[in-house]
Amino acid sequence: MPNTAAKLEPVASTLAFFPLASRRDLVRSAAVTLDRLQGNDATVYWRATCRQLGAELLDLGCPEDVMRDEIMSFQDAVQMELMWLNRDKEARG
Repeated sequence: MPNTAAKLEPVASTLAFFPLASRRDLVRSAAVTLDRLQGNDATVYWRATCRQLGAELLDLGCPEDVMRDEIMSFQDAVQMELMWLNRDKEARG
């Protein structure tokens, strides 16, 4: 049997990142925390959370443009979760 190991060439690989917006526990946790915080505390928490998630993606080798898209999608998912959490409050007036 011939030795084919010497003939193998490296193949460029790509790393796929699980979308932040699809991480339900992460989205829910952020929404619940934001819902109970007010004013500057909410702003500080939100900025720190998004910066931390962005830094984690970059550390994993995520391209910066993809990281930005991921953060924007995560922000949209958290906003939708906040709306869902508060739907009953709005219905009651």
